[in-house]
Amino acid sequence: EKCNVVAGKFYEPYTGEVMEFHTRKEISKGVQIDHVVALSDAWQKGAQYKTSEVRYQIATDPLNLIAVQAAANQQKSDGDAATWLPHNKSFRCQYVARQISVKFKYSLWVTEAEKEAMSQILETCPEQRSY
Repeated sequence: EKCNVVAGKFYEPYTGEVMEFHTRKEISKGVQIDHVVALSDAWQKGAQYKTSEVRYQIATDPLNLIAVQAAANQQKSDGDAATWLPHNKSFRCQYVARQISVKFKYSLWVTEAEKEAMSQILETCPEQRSY
């Protein structure tokens, strides 16, 4: 049967806040599913040369999807690691590792600025592994 979330608490990784919801309306307004590698960023960095099937895989791959606060997702927009990082510094290593994993999986490239930003983050967490 269908299962719907109607209330609960959830740890939001981009902000580090615990979000509490009491109604479906609060959930639908407060939470969005973000593409860790934004689809426009993927397009600019190689997805335009992929088949529509591969682009669909990028858009729906659970590795590239994360539930986040709607406002944080709007702030990120189509940013890459050079232009946007989560406010929650303790999540940045995981976030960058996921971006790298998605880009590697789909043979997408990174800019020099993005590479530099990713390297700076990963230097703070040498134990972080890709997904």
